[in-house]
Amino acid sequence: MSLRNDHTDVINDPDALSIKFLNRDGSILAFNDRVLDLATRPEVPLLERLRFLCIVSSNLDEFFEVRAAPHLASVTVQGAGESEAAHVFRALSASAHDIVARQYQLFNETLMPEFARHGIHLLSQGERDTAQRRWVKAYFLREVRPLLIPVSLDPSHPFPMVANKSLNFIVRLAGKDAFGRENEIAIVKVPRVLPRVIQIPAKNADGKSLFVSLSSVVRAHIADLFPGRDVLQFSQFRVTRHSDLAVDEDDVLNLRTALRAGLEQRHYGQAVRLEISSGCSDHLSNFLQQQFQLPPEAIFRVNGPVNLVRLTQMVDLINAPELLFKPYKASYPQQLMASESLFEKIKQGDVCIHQPFESFDGVLAFLREAVNDPQVLAIKQTIYRTGTDSELMVLLREAVRRGKEVTVVVELKARFDEEANINWAEMLESIGAQVLYGVVGLKTHAKMLLVTRREGKQLKRYAHLSTGNYNPKTARLYTDVSYLTANPLLTLDVENIFFHLASQSRLPRLRQLVLAPVQLHRKMVELIEALGTAAASGADTRLIAKMNALTDEGLMRALIKAGQQGVKIDLIVRGACMLPAQVPGLTENIRVRSVIGRFLEHARVFYFRSGDEETLYLSSADWMNRNMFGRIELAWPVTDPVIRQRIIDECLVAYLHDTQDAWDLHADGTYKRTALQPRSRKQSAQVALMARYSSEPKTVPIKVSKPRPKTITSKVLKSTKPVKLVKPTKSLKPVVSN
Repeated sequence: MSLRNDHTDVINDPDALSIKFLNRDGSILAFNDRVLDLATRPEVPLLERLRFLCIVSSNLDEFFEVRAAPHLASVTVQGAGESEAAHVFRALSASAHDIVARQYQLFNETLMPEFARHGIHLLSQGERDTAQRRWVKAYFLREVRPLLIPVSLDPSHPFPMVANKSLNFIVRLAGKDAFGRENEIAIVKVPRVLPRVIQIPAKNADGKSLFVSLSSVVRAHIADLFPGRDVLQFSQFRVTRHSDLAVDEDDVLNLRTALRAGLEQRHYGQAVRLEISSGCSDHLSNFLQQQFQLPPEAIFRVNGPVNLVRLTQMVDLINAPELLFKPYKASYPQQLMASESLFEKIKQGDVCIHQPFESFDGVLAFLREAVNDPQVLAIKQTIYRTGTDSELMVLLREAVRRGKEVTVVVELKARFDEEANINWAEMLESIGAQVLYGVVGLKTHAKMLLVTRREGKQLKRYAHLSTGNYNPKTARLYTDVSYLTANPLLTLDVENIFFHLASQSRLPRLRQLVLAPVQLHRKMVELIEALGTAAASGADTRLIAKMNALTDEGLMRALIKAGQQGVKIDLIVRGACMLPAQVPGLTENIRVRSVIGRFLEHARVFYFRSGDEETLYLSSADWMNRNMFGRIELAWPVTDPVIRQRIIDECLVAYLHDTQDAWDLHADGTYKRTALQPRSRKQSAQVALMARYSSEPKTVPIKVSKPRPKTITSKVLKSTKPVKLVKPTKSLKPVVSN
């Protein structure tokens, strides 16, 4: 069964919309297909191609850990039924198998030969010379063998608990054990502490960069683990388990304690996928399949290491800058380049930072000045993902030490960051910070930082809002928009939201911020519907929304109806998108594109125009049901005309004109690379923005496009060096194509 949708049964009635949306999980897999395409491109540096290959594997791991269990429930080990859910499971499985097969084909037939041409080899046992084999054996005996405990299976030694995504070997033995028994199956668990890629010393490398995988080291010496027995068959294997923590917050007294207990069990959840060597015998394969109670569709035979994710270690070990992207050093935020106090700068007007083209250092500088300023009395911040080594958290700790009132709303349930967040929460709480865990049943996904400062006889508020996380590492890899403001209405809203999260009392009326789950969904629907009404009356209307995912049915139906009323709609959706675009008689006015490039597109930007009136929102929320109704999320209007035009130019227009990294969603539900017009050259929004903001040339303020209606050009894509900022005209109109 194809995951593409048949739209023949769709009712084309704006008042009674009936539509078959695209499959969400199929759309997630299609996104990974687009990421895999980057690994195939010859123009991408070789080590970066390997990195993208590993990213696909990491994404697939998360897909199975989070999304596979409900699908497995639709089938049984004995055979799938004929339900629609079972058909969907088989279709998803076929798509995943296809991606994995192409990954290993690319790895073995293209990337490894390319590396060989550069003197870089990942050697199998058969490719090692005598000296290299001696070194590998010595490494095995010294570093690996002492950590391995082979377990022969019998009634007193049942199948051991195998951790999620760990490397293991299954071995079939001949002969009898030391006690005269004929137990033929053994399991060897390989500890996570061992590196998965090992570099052979230069003295044994003949001037080349030579590596061996840990799996090949173990398999070369597997017989040494079973003296007196004959090894008949063996295979590496790796099981992926359901890892989405589920804690009933209404049933626990201490969420932090409950989550920490849950983390201990995460590695041993329900098995959802089994990866084995392509040459694994049916006997061993069937044994593992029965042990993990998986249907045949969940078994993946691979021609290479079962964990491609860990080959990122090889990227880090190879010293070949020419095989990497040219290093990009972001410029310090243009609006903060003056030497005056950041508080004084923000007081003069809002500040926008476009990451990673501009550096996250501007945000750290804002917090650092707040920590060091004796006039700052209080700091409040939300924490979703910060990483394990965060200067930002160190600054908050210093703020507590200096006697400031520090309140931190920590989201303990940030998927796969739970342990780091628990550790930070415990550290801050232990030194006297006020640590909150948000609202029961809702994730706190909003990104906001509030600083309260005494200025004369008054208390002045300064806020930072962001579409992304407070993580300095991902801030170099994700495209996001940070917003610094002293706007009294906006900052009062931020203060009221912090008060609401802490006290859980009634939320005062917000003046500018829009909050989920209270208002955000309704507000977005109202803005879409208003454009539809205006378009139906003959107004020139435009809607452009940039986000990571679009899966909320209410918003999609509103978009379809507005499009049928005449609104021109462009959706820039990086990942999953369930809304079918360009379907005759239904969504001709809706175009969907996905941009996949060097950086991960992460900003959420929503633009609405009717005639000369335009509205622009930035947000922490994607247009997904969980963001609208299951999380604390924020959206805020950009009222400064210069900043608004700049965001239109850089976050929307440039991406609508991208012809290098963009993919268009077609009516049949498939994505195709954006076609290049005759006599045109490829243009990349990310490359153009790097050129605009790179710290290498002399940095001067950036020019925004002159606001002209219906223009089809992009100043960002044409600009290769910074120029002076120009003031927008009184009546701004979007710089977008029709």
